[in-house]
Amino acid sequence: MENLTLLYTGKTKNVYALPNGNCLLKFKDDCTGKDGVFDPGENAVGLTIEGVGDVNLRMSIYFFEKINAAGIRTHYVSADLANTTMEVLPAKVFGKGLEVICRNKAVGSFIRRYGALIESGADLPSYVETTLKDDAKGDPLITKDALVAIGVMTDEQYEDLKAQTQAITKIVADDLAAKGLELYDIKFEFGYDPDGNVMLIDEVASGNMRVYKDGEYVDPLTLNKLFFAN
Repeated sequence: MENLTLLYTGKTKNVYALPNGNCLLKFKDDCTGKDGVFDPGENAVGLTIEGVGDVNLRMSIYFFEKINAAGIRTHYVSADLANTTMEVLPAKVFGKGLEVICRNKAVGSFIRRYGALIESGADLPSYVETTLKDDAKGDPLITKDALVAIGVMTDEQYEDLKAQTQAITKIVADDLAAKGLELYDIKFEFGYDPDGNVMLIDEVASGNMRVYKDGEYVDPLTLNKLFFAN
């Protein structure tokens, strides 16, 4: 790692440049949270949990390989579990970073916004929403029309992003269902290649999804254990 150029220091991963033009993600044991309590929704590192980087990488490998096999474009190339690293294709982010949430159930911030009109836990039709990555402004929601109007992406890129999001969510949800787990919602990050093709980037790990078992919420650390139990 000491011979590689550090491109970006993130909360839970560092990004390095590789000689072949690809990038290397180094997964860390740092977790987002507050006052020493793990919370994937927080925007700052709150604690370090030994082994979290390893299990996040393992889950990401598992799902990226499934997603690639389904013919959906991602940045995943390969991984090295011994060094907790993942080689990825270079990608540009939309604007200054865009998060995409797919919701199968009405919970979390969706209920905080729209709870007067829908019951908590109600079914949603794999509803897709986008938020700008902006810690200071609390990752504000942004509509498709706004994204296109301000030049963050084209209409075609948005429709591709939405279709990919729903297809990937189904892959994850079906896999969790086979383990007796129910996916309520999941958060992704997308970017695009030099030709403008939309691709899934970052990771697909427990800290990015809200999962329930027998009607009870499963925290990300417990989810990791249940997911890899067999």
